[in-house]
Amino acid sequence: MSRPEDMWQCQTVNCGYIYDPDKGDRKGKIAPGVTFEDLPEDWRCPICRASKRCFKPLAGPGSVKAEHCERPTVD
Repeated sequence: MSRPEDMWQCQTVNCGYIYDPDKGDRKGKIAPGVTFEDLPEDWRCPICRASKRCFKPLAGPGSVKAEHCERPTVD
């Protein structure tokens, strides 16, 4: 099973598709084992057709979780 850091979720309203490199994207003819970073630049979400820019990792830097956990610093 892929680590959350390797899985990316579509951020468009009413979608939430998660790209899992262990599964690939059968509809998009992406074989299992292809990382999100290695997807072609013209790859689209198989559910809502959003571009790669609409995805964020499930965990780690740049993830939705990281953004919600950051606290403002006090000077």
